[in-house]
Amino acid sequence: MQKMPPLTAILSVAALSLSACATTARETPLSDSRDVGLGERAFVDGPIVQPVEVLEDSRCPANARCIWAGRVRVKMLWLRPTGEKQPFEVTLGETTPLADGAIRLEAVRPEKATGSTIKPGDYRFSLRFDGGY
Repeated sequence: MQKMPPLTAILSVAALSLSACATTARETPLSDSRDVGLGERAFVDGPIVQPVEVLEDSRCPANARCIWAGRVRVKMLWLRPTGEKQPFEVTLGETTPLADGAIRLEAVRPEKATGSTIKPGDYRFSLRFDGGY
């Protein structure tokens, strides 16, 4: 058996150590598109998106009578495959053009109630994407 020079042995061990680090790094798992919170990334039938801010929540509280049902608008980011983060906005019940289709904010939880406020961390969103034809 041939002896390996000490420098070559050290470089080989260092190269193996570095390659092991590169393969063990993990990204945060993606959320389910039916239950996404602010700041969470979600795969929505194609695009990866992230809700970042509730811009408006004027929904009528569940325990009140209102003339207007109100609406919810959410600032989102589209995390493009190129690494670019493209901002866009969605409104509850409406479709918004995105990529090669349209994204829809289908539901917002929890429901509003009189006498209480919803903390940003308590919001949950359901999203659907139609496209990719």
